[in-house]
Amino acid sequence: MKNTPLPVSDDKHLWVGWDDYHRAIEGLVRVVFESGWKFDQVLCLARGGLRPGDVFSRIFDLPLAILSTSSYRAEAGTVQGALNIAKHVTVTKGTLEGKVLLVDDLADSGVTLSKVQRHLQANFPMVTEVRSAVIWCKACSTFKPDYFLEYLPTNPWIHQPFEEYDSMRPEQVVARLKDGD
Repeated sequence: MKNTPLPVSDDKHLWVGWDDYHRAIEGLVRVVFESGWKFDQVLCLARGGLRPGDVFSRIFDLPLAILSTSSYRAEAGTVQGALNIAKHVTVTKGTLEGKVLLVDDLADSGVTLSKVQRHLQANFPMVTEVRSAVIWCKACSTFKPDYFLEYLPTNPWIHQPFEEYDSMRPEQVVARLKDGD
């Protein structure tokens, strides 16, 4: 893939490339690590929290659990709709229990993180504590995560590097690979 320059970020749009995205995840790891809080499992919210959750699971050498949630579906993922939370959490061993770090990419409205916290309390009695970590926390969020890397006072739309795949289809990928892009 060609490295095309990103548009300039401003108060309304934050443009994030792959390198900055990965550094941001590592920065969030640092924030959580330096807090001194010890947790037993990482629970990531799919889809936005999958990549950060995977990195946390690997770096802290802890099991990764996945909970699928979805609210941004319309218009290539740019319009928020009703929040859907999966009934079950996917874990590779055992069940969700103990101290859990809930990881997502951002706190936008705060609705997802707030409802997931309530979902965990109501459905997972073996979970003793939940703390949340996100890369970006917008000022408009009604939920304040326990850990975040960057506070965004102007509530910009965050353009993450993987969003190009939201509107891409298999034939477009094949064509791009054939073109050597």
